[in-house]
Amino acid sequence: MIKESIKLRLPASEDTLRSLRIGDEVLISGTVVTARDMAHKYMVEQRPDSLRDILEGALIYHCGPIMVADGDGWRIVSAGPTTSAREEPYQADVIETYKLAGVIGKGGMGEKTSAGLKKSGAVYFHAVGGAGTLLARCVKKVREVRMLEEFGVPEAFWVLDVEDFPVVVTMDSVGGSLHREVLQASELKRKELLGL
Repeated sequence: MIKESIKLRLPASEDTLRSLRIGDEVLISGTVVTARDMAHKYMVEQRPDSLRDILEGALIYHCGPIMVADGDGWRIVSAGPTTSAREEPYQADVIETYKLAGVIGKGGMGEKTSAGLKKSGAVYFHAVGGAGTLLARCVKKVREVRMLEEFGVPEAFWVLDVEDFPVVVTMDSVGGSLHREVLQASELKRKELLGL
C-alpha cells in the first residue's frame, strides 16, 4: 500500500511538527526563506531582529537560487538544495533564536542540529538534489529579498511562497535521523565485506 504524502501548511503548530517522523513524505505550502553560509554566520553573529518577521514559523531552505529580474520583481529559475552540513555549527542556534519550523536541505546534518531539533520541536526535510528547475515550479511567488546588495544573489535571504514543495523528513524532533541510520548500516556492511 502506497503511503500518501502529508500536506503541511506553514506556520504549523509545534504538535504537528513533533508528530512528523523520519521517512514521512511531505508536501510543504507556506513561507520558505533561503539562507546559506553568509546568512547563517550573520544570523548567529549579529542576531538581527529585522529577520524575525520573515523567519518565525517558516522554514530555512539551504539553497542558492538562480533568479532573474522580472519587471519590478523577481522570477525563480532554479531552486535546488545545497549541502546542509556546512551550516552545522550554526543551525541549532538559528532554529531556536528565530523559532523556525525547521530546515530544508540536502545530505542531512549532525548531532548538534539533531539536539536543536529535539529542543525546539523542529524538523529537517531532505529535498532532491539535481531537481532545481522542477522544485522552482513549486515557488508560486518571490515575495521579497533581503541583504541582496550585501550578500549577492546566491547568499541573500529570498522569501518564497511555496505550494506542495516535495520533501522527505530525514531528521525529526525525537532524535531520529535517516542519515545516521544509513551511515551506521554502511559501516556494518563495510566491516562485513572486509571481514573485520
